[in-house]
Amino acid sequence: MTQHHEHGPKGSFWKSRTGVTFLVFLGVAALLLGWEHRVHLFAGEAFAVLLLVGCFVMHLFMHGGHGGHGGGGDR
Repeated sequence: MTQHHEHGPKGSFWKSRTGVTFLVFLGVAALLLGWEHRVHLFAGEAFAVLLLVGCFVMHLFMHGGHGGHGGGGDR
């Protein structure tokens, strides 16, 4: 005898109990990390951190994806 379980449509991970717990954990970890390293952030080293974060953000938003390279003679 087999049992059939109906599963409704899957929701977003970030709206699930596990996702919300993970987001809260990340928020608390970021606050504690920032609090422990506040001296470094306010001692002039923030420029280096902002530069690295800026490079990461530029790569994400300005790169244009990895699927559009090559294929110059297709037209």
